[in-house]
Amino acid sequence: MRFERKLVLLGLLVVFFTGCSQSPQAYMEKGKKAFEQKQYEVAILYFKNAMQKDPKNAEPYYQLGLSYLASGDLTSAASYLRKATELNPRHSGAQLKLSELMVASRSKDMVEEAQRRTHEILKTAPDDAEALNLLALTELSLGDPDSAEGHLKQVLQKTPRFLQSSVALAQSRMARKDVAGAEEALKQAVSQAPDSADPIVYLGGFYRALGRDADAEQQFRRALTVNPKHGPAMLALGALQVHAGQTAEAEATYRRLSALPEKQYKPFHALFLYQTGKRDQAIAEFERLAKEAPDDREARTRLVQAYLAVNRVPDAERVLSGALKKDPVDADALLQRSRIYIGSAKYTEAQADLDQVLRYRNGSAEAHYLLSKLRQARGEAAGRQQELGEALRLNPAFLAARLEMAQFLIAGRGAQSAIQLLDEAPEAQRSTVPVLVQKNWALLALGQPAEARKGVDRILAGGGVPDAVLQDAVLKFGQKDYAGARAGAEEVLKQNADDTRALNVLFQSYVAQRQAPAGLAKVREYASRQPVPASAQYFLGQLLMESSDRPGARRAFEAAKGANPRMIPADLSLAELDAIEGRRDEARRRISVVVAANPNSVAARLSLAQLDGADGQNAAAIEQYRKVLQLDSKNIGALNNLSYLLAEANQPDEALNFAQQAKEAAPDSPAIDDTLGWVYFRKGMYPSAVQCLESAVAKEGTARRRYHLAMAYFKAGNAVRGQQSLEAALRMDPRMPEAAEAQRMAGELAR
Repeated sequence: MRFERKLVLLGLLVVFFTGCSQSPQAYMEKGKKAFEQKQYEVAILYFKNAMQKDPKNAEPYYQLGLSYLASGDLTSAASYLRKATELNPRHSGAQLKLSELMVASRSKDMVEEAQRRTHEILKTAPDDAEALNLLALTELSLGDPDSAEGHLKQVLQKTPRFLQSSVALAQSRMARKDVAGAEEALKQAVSQAPDSADPIVYLGGFYRALGRDADAEQQFRRALTVNPKHGPAMLALGALQVHAGQTAEAEATYRRLSALPEKQYKPFHALFLYQTGKRDQAIAEFERLAKEAPDDREARTRLVQAYLAVNRVPDAERVLSGALKKDPVDADALLQRSRIYIGSAKYTEAQADLDQVLRYRNGSAEAHYLLSKLRQARGEAAGRQQELGEALRLNPAFLAARLEMAQFLIAGRGAQSAIQLLDEAPEAQRSTVPVLVQKNWALLALGQPAEARKGVDRILAGGGVPDAVLQDAVLKFGQKDYAGARAGAEEVLKQNADDTRALNVLFQSYVAQRQAPAGLAKVREYASRQPVPASAQYFLGQLLMESSDRPGARRAFEAAKGANPRMIPADLSLAELDAIEGRRDEARRRISVVVAANPNSVAARLSLAQLDGADGQNAAAIEQYRKVLQLDSKNIGALNNLSYLLAEANQPDEALNFAQQAKEAAPDSPAIDDTLGWVYFRKGMYPSAVQCLESAVAKEGTARRRYHLAMAYFKAGNAVRGQQSLEAALRMDPRMPEAAEAQRMAGELAR
């Protein structure tokens, strides 16, 4: 065995030193070959090796920029392209690509910088068609269509077949509402290149945008006459046929498209089959494509996604495990498998896969995004926020991460911060429906219905997006249009009976009209649909608990758990019912099972801590709260409760630290004011205790808080106010444990 290990080590060393001896040019050639094969990650590794060998050469940085651009990482692409231009300001390729990215950003400052760079290129190459075309695009973006058109005509005069300029000229004229002029520019491009299908397809696309579908179809078919194997023409024709409801014709077109040799067209027939409900046929085709190209990660990804869409999870895992057996550091397979593990509550396995990805791809925004999903599943709010922030830092264009961060902020009373975050999205994303929807939720949370109404109407004008329909219902509810709110909520629930936000609007619309039983009946109706909507059943259970129908609540929670066995909130609610009904051992057993299966579940550990505290097992409760804070250091409930228990356990210094953290996180909470005041009381800082406890009672004067305040007054020497607070507390609840202690202090002062 030792001999075999030496051979393996020797082999690795040979490979290592052989690799190290390669020249920068050898790395460049291998990188370009990998790029041509669309193996962008491999290309990036080769170009980085070349860069390290020759760090002052702009070319490796340029090629890295192109590779990151092709892989969709625009931030890294811009960084490497900029470095290439710094090393060699005359590298026209890097200057042009960087300028294109700047123009695409639509930021005025960036477009102006792109224009400056383009002028520099034109000083040495005044007839460079690409540079002139890019200059025209900057002028269009900066509101100077006349100069743009002049430069585009200059390009077309010297290079009549330069299609990009013909298209830009058409766009320039459309911006000025010169439809005829735009059409003429594209027709001229067609006449200048009669043997090319590309300008004909652009002309067809122009007609399609104008709603002239018959003219568009004529052009697409004309392009296929010029080149019967022209992929873009087939793709456009197929989309037109789908839009027209010509299913059989579209399928024939997509079948022809998928038979083309180009890799990018291979999956379209399978995708069409899937979208038209022929899922078994679609999966069979995805399987065939993956088998024919075993090294094609995109083909494998599509197959895995198809398996998951029809709940064939074991098949998806089998494909990914096979890929990882061949290549244990296949980052794409690891990312996909971690998604499956998170969905299956296999959190330890998901963590291992994501850690593996970050060892080899430490700049992976997707890995950090999936870690945020893992933290969310475990109930680790602070960790989730941190990972979302890291995903956005690595890739500011990562829309899903931005939207989820905004949602997180809104839920945590940070709606204004959510709006700022959404406004910082790349300009091209700011007017998209998902961003507008999330911004509307933030505006509603801030109590700005007029601004939210503008955003909702803007979305609804383009179609019935469920979230916008629900937001419309919320706005109508606020205007006491309960019938309108109800109708909107039901429209959403027809599409998804498990949308508890819509269920809540529906129920509250009945409550507002003093028809709570009718509202409850409606919730039951949606919760009883098949297949059983787990979240709707859980929501029903919560309503039944509030109405003291414990047997009904138990049935609803059990139904939710039956529909989703991994639904931790249903388990915890059942445990809460057990505790209320005096079955505390059963409650503890149920929560302990959840904790054993999900040791990183913040919600489960909080429930166990609360049960321990209620049973007087303070040491056990303290231990659980500490574990919660290891998972989520900013959990307000754990900070507050741990502080209170530590104060009771005569550990006031540590208690004060946690209470201050809780106060910083939730400065307006009366519960935290009470805890902080009680900690000051235990430390003998009675004036500070009085100040905090007065604030707590003013916000929400419960009996316990009044007893605490009474004792603080007594210790601070204010017997009159202490007696007043004590009497008020006794009227509310004379049987609380704090009552005897407060009365004892009052008696001591009276003596």
